[in-house]
Amino acid sequence: MSSRGNCCDNAPLESLFGHFKDEAYIKPCNTMEEPKKEMKSYMTYYNNLRYQWKRR
Repeated sequence: MSSRGNCCDNAPLESLFGHFKDEAYIKPCNTMEEPKKEMKSYMTYYNNLRYQWKRR
């Protein structure tokens, strides 16, 4: 990432986290492994299975 406030670098990550908060199943976790597993599962879905409008 470049300097603070550079929207060109920040936009893809903000988009990922925005979709994650809307689409992922968020539940209380007892260990740190549970949220890591949920995030990894969502990233696999987001990158490989979810329809992307701008993806070519």
